[in-house]
Amino acid sequence: MALGRRGDGVADDGTVVPGALPGERVRALRRNGRAETIDILRASAERVAPFCPWFGRCGGCAAQHMSEALYRHWKRSLVTAALARRGVEAEVRPLVDAHGAGRRRAIFHARFPRGALEEVGFMRARSHDIVAIDDCPIFAPALANATAAARAIARDLRGIGKPLDIGVTATLDGLDVDIGGSGPLGPAETRKLIATAEALDLARVSNHDGTIIQRRPPRVAFGAALVVLPPGGFLQATEEGERLLADFVDAALSQSRKIADLFCGAGAFSLRLARSREVFAADIDPAAVAALKRGAATTPGLLPVKAEARDLFRRPLRADELAVFDAALFDPPRAGAEAQAQAFAESPIRLVVAISCNPASFARDAGILVAGGFTLEAVTALDQFRYSPHVEIAAVFRREARAKRERRLLG
Repeated sequence: MALGRRGDGVADDGTVVPGALPGERVRALRRNGRAETIDILRASAERVAPFCPWFGRCGGCAAQHMSEALYRHWKRSLVTAALARRGVEAEVRPLVDAHGAGRRRAIFHARFPRGALEEVGFMRARSHDIVAIDDCPIFAPALANATAAARAIARDLRGIGKPLDIGVTATLDGLDVDIGGSGPLGPAETRKLIATAEALDLARVSNHDGTIIQRRPPRVAFGAALVVLPPGGFLQATEEGERLLADFVDAALSQSRKIADLFCGAGAFSLRLARSREVFAADIDPAAVAALKRGAATTPGLLPVKAEARDLFRRPLRADELAVFDAALFDPPRAGAEAQAQAFAESPIRLVVAISCNPASFARDAGILVAGGFTLEAVTALDQFRYSPHVEIAAVFRREARAKRERRLLG
């Protein structure tokens, strides 16, 4: 028995056995290449008691039954295995705990079968059913009222009968709620949502990125800068994770003075780097770029920050555009940055810092950079998605100047 990428046990014949650990003997019912664990006949010494009553039903956590040592080994192996599959050699450092106070954002789901309200919560493991929860023990304290807010929003929209995704983010000014799936809302639903925002003291409620009510601008701190997040805007899962990533980026770019920050979001890295560097920032989301610009304009003491909305999947910064920068940073979504990585490889740029939330796309992009003459220095794996199959990655790619490299290769 081995551990798979999602934390499930994998038997010698390839059968996925949910909840099983290496070395265990279990009794399971097999269906279509998967198995349902019925009994643990011989438990592993690495098995521990889960602390959450919903573990095993809720699909959010995959690894509460693992010992700390086994968990850290498995989480780091997600990165080492992905690099190995792409033939990329690099040291992967031990897992860094980036959980801090806990998760500061969550997406709740609500369903309305035949007009009745189904319980609001998270997706059941290996299913599209919903597990109702009262609280989540990995939430940050600032997210304590998120479940109540999601339930109230779902009650307000019961009449529309559509499945909802309700994103809740903890900000300096209270909870920021963004509703997806409802479509346009009528006056009656809008009035209900405004009343709920008042009753629960929510900072903002938005629907499909359009603001319904903003009682206070929902701000987050990116270093010294205060930024009002756009509705549904991206934010690192934990404050500690963001801080550790920002420290990594700052150290890696300590000798660089002109930097391209690509897939910049609302400026979590750009606005910190601009304390001592010139920054050009680009992202596909115009609202995020606008938030970054406002944050830069209202933060004293920053060097120039230029930012533009740009689809870096279709229009990556070209080699000639990259030539003016000392270094580049990229933090793409789960799909990675294949086109931009190829542009890096073809450019004269010598230092690239990568942040990623997906080992598979990171390893693919790393392979492109290594083939382009970069050396992948030690990779850091960070755990801000505690007990889940997700891991954050920070890495530095460096190469010699092209002329120097060519002289060395020629002997």
